[in-house]
Amino acid sequence: MEAEAAKYLGAGLAAIGIGAAAMGVGNIFGQFLSGALRNPSAADGQFGRLIFGFAVTEALGIFAFLVALLLLFVV
Repeated sequence: MEAEAAKYLGAGLAAIGIGAAAMGVGNIFGQFLSGALRNPSAADGQFGRLIFGFAVTEALGIFAFLVALLLLFVV
């Protein structure tokens, strides 16, 4: 009984990473938009970094989701 409660608690804590990744993606795009509006000529040069930052942040969210699922269904 206690092990099952710990499993759900661990999965819930791992799910915090999913929300953090969502906030990170919003922050990345918001900062890019702010910078692009201030200096539109430099926006094209920063677009590759934007996509890379998005991919890394989203991958961390997917890993957190994977850990949550593993804790729920495997352990």
